[in-house]
Amino acid sequence: MITLTKNTVCALVAACALAVSAGGAMAAGGGKHYDKQDWSFSGPLGKYDKAQLQRGFQVYKEVCASCHSLEYVAFRNLGEEGALGYSADQIKALAAEYEVEDGPDDEGEMFTRPAKPFDRFPSPYPNDNAAKSANGGALPPDLSLIAKARAGSMGPDTGIEPLTDLVRMVWHTVTAYQEYGPDYLYALLTGYEEPPEGVDVGDLNYNPKFLSGDALAMAPPLDDELVEYSDGSPMTTEQYAKDVSAFLMWAAEPKLEERKRVGLNALIFLAIFAGLLYFTKKRVWSDVDH
Repeated sequence: MITLTKNTVCALVAACALAVSAGGAMAAGGGKHYDKQDWSFSGPLGKYDKAQLQRGFQVYKEVCASCHSLEYVAFRNLGEEGALGYSADQIKALAAEYEVEDGPDDEGEMFTRPAKPFDRFPSPYPNDNAAKSANGGALPPDLSLIAKARAGSMGPDTGIEPLTDLVRMVWHTVTAYQEYGPDYLYALLTGYEEPPEGVDVGDLNYNPKFLSGDALAMAPPLDDELVEYSDGSPMTTEQYAKDVSAFLMWAAEPKLEERKRVGLNALIFLAIFAGLLYFTKKRVWSDVDH
């Protein structure tokens, strides 16, 4: 059994504070640094920016959807509370743009039909083998949970190796910073470079921000003025990357705003309850000599 002294706890908190001041996150396995970005959904009171989510969805739809699926997101999810703010009619029209497989029919045959709001986004490929064949043997990951999946392998830059579960727990408790996934996605999408002299990546694409190495099969997916925004936002690679990263964070955690609201209300209740207990205790024991 491990006993934590006051000095030990203070040291752990100090280590976490140093990570905050460093302004970045480090991959637990690779030692790579990722700058913290300014997200509207950061912190205990953070909320999604609906305009940014809509722009991010546009980038996903026009760029990412040609290779990456979004299989855990249904069309109707886009109109739920804390989502993109689409109306029921907009969602119906959007769903009708897609074809999904259904069936079997009365003759036992599968058939395709226009998607409906309760359907999930269809995959661009019929199966994984077809996806690998179309991408040089690499399987494009589903993006439904990518923002949380990549966050699971990220940790604070504390300078402590190996990063223990205890430090990770204190880090999250003290900072409540949970945006490692979007930070990583933004860094990856904007991190493509020409390989340094003497570095041969073959048919891969050099990107020192890639968590699992310095090169990956995916070519740079974004470029300036690739997607036309109608709200006047900058049409740059950096803006596209930030918008689609925010959208993928929503896809991975659509109930974020509700969770934060419930958590804040719980903290307020506990604070009031603790105060009532304290004054009740003082009143009940006020006539007792100590």
